[in-house]
Amino acid sequence: MVRLMLVEDDRTMRETVAAYLTRAGHDVVAVADGDAAVARFAESGVDLVLLDLMLPGSSGFEVTRRLRAMRRDLPLIMVTARTQEHERVQGLLAGADDYITKPFSLRELDLRIRSLLRRVTTAPPETPDILVDGDLRVEIAAGRALRNEEALALTAREFDLLVWFLQHPGVVHSREDLIREVWGWNVGDPSTVTVHVRRLREKVESDPSRPTRLATVFGKGYRWDAAESGGAL
Repeated sequence: MVRLMLVEDDRTMRETVAAYLTRAGHDVVAVADGDAAVARFAESGVDLVLLDLMLPGSSGFEVTRRLRAMRRDLPLIMVTARTQEHERVQGLLAGADDYITKPFSLRELDLRIRSLLRRVTTAPPETPDILVDGDLRVEIAAGRALRNEEALALTAREFDLLVWFLQHPGVVHSREDLIREVWGWNVGDPSTVTVHVRRLREKVESDPSRPTRLATVFGKGYRWDAAESGGAL
């Protein structure tokens, strides 16, 4: 059974969402504020966090950063009433893998949870377990990526995105393609991809402002340019 942590200060919302997700087969740990979330996280064996952005005390952004410091690959969905694109982007930059805006369908929330967990726990079939591209080495089953033998601090979605690019070098992928193939959504906000690509570049490029690996193909999308020594093991 998957254990979720729900961080929501509104009591009615917290109880409603927790009850629905429990009926859907999840084990739910519900807390009312960010400080309680951080305190409970280490002892709860949580598989995924649902985090309200607007919390009393520590904000959702601060809680995201603190949880990421405790477990970098933690799957995290940010729940927000904010609808402006720059606010959603801010949440993604803080480290969220996904976000959902209020009001939302409880069924959609459950599907988002299952989609993210599926991406984290399931490796593509008939895929080499180790991918190598120059000084990059990705161990899929171990969920680990290294550059020059140093571990990269990737979120779950950044790891998925890197694996996808390494598996499909030299091919231009639109943001809509990546939403469908990496996120597992039929419809999604393209700015989600933009933010994750930006964050990934900061970790795999020597100079993110002048990328040599993860190229932007203007008007079309993104392309991974493999090193000559790249390949699979």
